[in-house]
This record gives sequence, C-alpha cells and structure tokens, in this order.
Amino acid sequence: MCGRRAYGAVVELEVVGEVVEWRGPAPYHFLVLPDDAADDVRAEAGRLSYGWGMVPVRGRVGETTFGTAMWPRDGGYWLPLKDAVRRGEGLELGDTVHVTLWLDDRAP
Repeated sequence: MCGRRAYGAVVELEVVGEVVEWRGPAPYHFLVLPDDAADDVRAEAGRLSYGWGMVPVRGRVGETTFGTAMWPRDGGYWLPLKDAVRRGEGLELGDTVHVTLWLDDRAP
C-alpha cells in the first residue's frame, strides 16, 4: 500500500509493509517497498540517487524520525530499519509497519 503527495521538489510517501531480515555479513532489517511505492521512488531516483542507485530519504515510524538511504534490490527498493528505529518503536521481524517517507534532495 502506498499513498503519494508532492510538495514542489519533495515527494511524501505513506508506505505499509512487513519487517524482513536480510542476512548478509550481519543481519539487517528492512521494509520492502510495495511495487506502487517502488515505482514512485524510481520516478524520482534520477534526481536523488547517489552511487549504486541508493536513494536518500527522511522517514518517520510512529514517533521516531530518521534519515537513511533506500537500497535498490530485486527491481524494487528496500528501506533499512536501523536498530534505533526498531527498538524505539518496538518493531520485530514480521511486524506490519506504517512509514512516512520524504524523498527530497536535502535528505541525509
């Protein structure tokens, strides 16, 4: 599920997805963006992306705000959910999460 609003150069996305784990050299937790949200990110990626297709964003889960960069993966985008975000909001693997994302060129 995704809702999209644009405010000039800033695009706001409302995204709902499941917390998943990717086990690389260390476990990382992500929200895999649904296809419609990934399409919205892809449309903005050309002006925002820096190396390897990473897209910087600002985000909010519950009361926790954060900055990160989404990873392009398997034709979509994965949003890293840092430990501080997950702990602050009590998120676990498999939880369904609602995230507000802001795509803009000032995101950290």
